[in-house]
Amino acid sequence: MEWLYVLMPIAGVKIFWPGLIILGVGVGIIGGFFGMGGAWMVTPGLNILGFPMAFAIGTDIAHMAGKSLISTMRHGKFGNVDYKLGMIMLIGTVVGFEIGAQMIMWLERMGNVEKVVRWLYIGLLAFIAWMVFHDINVRRKKDSAARAAGQEVDKLSTGIEWHKHFHAIKIPPMMHFNEAGVYCSMWLPVFVSFLTGWLAGILGIGGGLIRMPSLIYIVGCPTHVAVGTDLFEVMISGLYGAGTYTYKGRTELVAAVIMLIGASMGAQVGAVATKYIKGYGIRMAFGFAVLGCMVSILLKLAAKAWSIPILDDVATAVVLIVVSALSLYIFLKFLAGCKAEVAMKAAKG
Repeated sequence: MEWLYVLMPIAGVKIFWPGLIILGVGVGIIGGFFGMGGAWMVTPGLNILGFPMAFAIGTDIAHMAGKSLISTMRHGKFGNVDYKLGMIMLIGTVVGFEIGAQMIMWLERMGNVEKVVRWLYIGLLAFIAWMVFHDINVRRKKDSAARAAGQEVDKLSTGIEWHKHFHAIKIPPMMHFNEAGVYCSMWLPVFVSFLTGWLAGILGIGGGLIRMPSLIYIVGCPTHVAVGTDLFEVMISGLYGAGTYTYKGRTELVAAVIMLIGASMGAQVGAVATKYIKGYGIRMAFGFAVLGCMVSILLKLAAKAWSIPILDDVATAVVLIVVSALSLYIFLKFLAGCKAEVAMKAAKG
């Protein structure tokens, strides 16, 4: 089965190339759908496939930059991108990213990068999964209370409303973001972007894993606008990150190109699918994806701690299964939506 492995010349490791293709196509669909680069799945996925963590981070950022550019253009056509909000957030993103990248170089010199990054990932994924499902649970309780009172369920009702507390902080300058329908202090999105940029630099992600839910729960963006605006930010931070990690010699361009070919096609499908799956449908799918990724990282850690090699293979399988299953779900919704739209146009015609 040697033909299934290809040597990565910069990292100096042999990688299961079908896994790269599955990650590329699948994360292209998932990234375009959730409004993020998908690195929260790809970086641990590349590490599980055999890349050293620093190379997994740099390689994923390089592949992510090109894919996010394609997705942003598609979402822009749907009016899902608040460019003003995205440009304001760019300030904190770049500063935070460079600080995070420098910390990774320091951790690599200390020999602690693998352990620190994996446990940070687990903590972050656990928190985000809790936040998403807590939000969905609160929303369901509100809907049930409305039905019990004989009231009509508000389709626009939300669960977690943390953004209302942050909007009450009136630190000038105050700004209005039209597409997002948000009026808040300029420093709120700058703070969010700095935090997500810092985590992006450490974890090798475009920041979408944190930024997309932050735009919803802290800034107060509608889900579809959070998706498009986040992709715009992922594109900017990804291009910057690709440059800085390539300069540091931690980018495996062969793997990045293999993944980008599939991701560029998948991103188109994922972006269009947001026309047919809205709001809490996107959030619930996102929550399950986060849980699947967290399980795979825990299995990888367990394999090393308890010296059980089979758990490495199970961790690889979990990542690929989660990516494949979510991609298939989104693709089927995409086909169903397109079919319904064509039928509607035919009926009108």
